[in-house]
Amino acid sequence: MAELNPVQTNKVKRSFDLFQFLYKYGTILTIFILIIVFAVTNPTFIQGNNIINILRSISIVTIIAIGITISLSVNGFDLSVGSVASLSNAIVISMFVWFSQNTLIAIFSAIVASLLVGVLNSFIIVKLKVPDMLITLATMFIVQGIALTYTKGATVSQNMVMPDGTFATGLISPVFEHIGQVPWIIVIMVVVVIAVHIFLTYTKHGRYMYVIGGNIEAARLSGIPVNKYKVAAYLLSALFASIGGIVLASRVMTAEINAGAPYLMDSVAAAFIGFSVLGAGKPNAFGTFVGAVLIGILQNGLVMMSVPYYAMDIVKGTVLAFALALTYYKQK
Repeated sequence: MAELNPVQTNKVKRSFDLFQFLYKYGTILTIFILIIVFAVTNPTFIQGNNIINILRSISIVTIIAIGITISLSVNGFDLSVGSVASLSNAIVISMFVWFSQNTLIAIFSAIVASLLVGVLNSFIIVKLKVPDMLITLATMFIVQGIALTYTKGATVSQNMVMPDGTFATGLISPVFEHIGQVPWIIVIMVVVVIAVHIFLTYTKHGRYMYVIGGNIEAARLSGIPVNKYKVAAYLLSALFASIGGIVLASRVMTAEINAGAPYLMDSVAAAFIGFSVLGAGKPNAFGTFVGAVLIGILQNGLVMMSVPYYAMDIVKGTVLAFALALTYYKQK
């Protein structure tokens, strides 16, 4: 077998290094290139107000995507997060408008309802051994139907007309209204990202989740309670989906029909894009945030360039496909 001469060896090495560089820093490099392109096209893109607008627009996506990231860490996948966000959105607003409850009760009710979905998902996945993608797809439709039934297919808002013809008398708390406003919506996002990054990276529980995601049999043989951590992962996924729905409710001050559904695709894309950020090669909170930033910049910049809204999914789908191809090619 012929040996490679030094020139060929160096060429192979340079090509490998280039791929490694693009794998580690390609997403961040793409963000900078997009910023330059959009700034040249429209100088208002890099103004402070627009940067704040981008961060605000990705806050809900990031929070929901963090939940998906946690489910991915145990080699799971939660497709029900969009519907859980819709349910949480509907319950928290209805608690104010229909039942005149305070902020604490409204938020608590939404979170409890969402955690019940997490319990259902984890029970079927862990005990009945149904593949996570299939059962969370089923619960996505179930929870979506529950949310629609609960609201009777109507938008829940202050002074809405009730079924008996009267007007709703409950008012949304001014304290709750602040949650979805700048800077609090951005602060919540940053706190969630930092907290989950610390949890997954620097605690034994986070490391156990990564071990389970990497090799479940090895995790079992090591004495890690795999089932407990998988249950915890789906509960946390439901929790962050609920928080995303609550923040969305505070931002728009109404509960729209299937309000959380549009966030599913963006959240999934952000979580998978995050795999390659800084060469992590695994789901991670910081990478998910960077993925959400990339999607947010794309959406904002394309809107400024007057790209039709119906073409946005083409761009986001292409970005997700590229991220998946890069991730799975690297794993191979």
